[in-house]
Amino acid sequence: MVSIMSHADTAPAGPNVLIVDDSPVNLRLLAQILNNMGYLVRPAKNGRIALASARSAPPDLILLDIMMPEMNGFEVLAHLKSDPVLHDIPVLIISALDDMDSIVKGIKMGAEDYLPKPFERVLLQARIETCLEKKQLRDREKLYLQQIEAEKRRADELLHVILPNAIVAELKATDRVQPRLYPNVTVLFADVVGFTPYCETHTPEDVLMNLQALVETYERITLAYDLQKIKTVGDAFMATAGLLNQLDNPVAHCVRSGLKMIAAAPKLPAGWQVRVGIHTGPVIAGIVGHRQYSFDLWGDTVNTAQRIESQGLPGTISLSRVAYEQVADYWKAEARGCIPVKGKGELEIFQIVTA
Repeated sequence: MVSIMSHADTAPAGPNVLIVDDSPVNLRLLAQILNNMGYLVRPAKNGRIALASARSAPPDLILLDIMMPEMNGFEVLAHLKSDPVLHDIPVLIISALDDMDSIVKGIKMGAEDYLPKPFERVLLQARIETCLEKKQLRDREKLYLQQIEAEKRRADELLHVILPNAIVAELKATDRVQPRLYPNVTVLFADVVGFTPYCETHTPEDVLMNLQALVETYERITLAYDLQKIKTVGDAFMATAGLLNQLDNPVAHCVRSGLKMIAAAPKLPAGWQVRVGIHTGPVIAGIVGHRQYSFDLWGDTVNTAQRIESQGLPGTISLSRVAYEQVADYWKAEARGCIPVKGKGELEIFQIVTA
């Protein structure tokens, strides 16, 4: 009598084949042949046992008889092909049914191949090897497609890190981003006071670590107040309010964010002080670059906001008159008068009173 190997310590290391046949003689014969070929054999004497076995541990190949009681081979095949987990397991029908209609039916239902009983061992081996080769190719293709999808998701995640969501959506839909004039945008600049001297007396690792902590803090704060981070340039942090989303009072959002940024910076390990400048007006926004995208703003509003920030005192928020007029009902401010600003002449600046 031929024994069917089922234990890991005695089983061949080859592919796992599930044999489904209601005849014990046929099961033993096929098991002997496949064991000699180097396959790990799992027997099932009827369709229900076969399905349960396949679901518990999907095999590499199923040899399926058609004429069986309780559940015939076509019914087993229908269950296999309707199950997402078992759908791709190749099925080789081995049956005494030799009429063309049965063969066509099995193939249409998803069987990989058909072999009539009685069969030649050489032909059986050739059909099995062909089925397993096709499965390996499909498995490689599936893995390759999964890797492509994973890379696409990773690229999409990186794109959302680099660009605002609305800009990513437009870029993916049209393969470009139309530059636009936005008539009323509030621009915020935050800058570390004494950053250059700090860099001269600290290691690059220390500078980068503390700058990273500051920028991450800024990002959390601006996100909480519905600001859109645009970029960092050295120690300068640039954000906007009312650019890609509608806000009732963009300047107020920037002031609240700026106050939190000023309060948070000294509590970080570097203990830096920062100053904030805010201006509001029209800007041009768009994407530059192709290999490395950058979403940026241009225009007098941006330059003015940066100049206002550079004139500020440590731990303060400075605003242009047009910006302060929009929040005068919420915060008191000291008029610092008209201050000479590079490239702008004299500019009237207001400083938020926080005490």
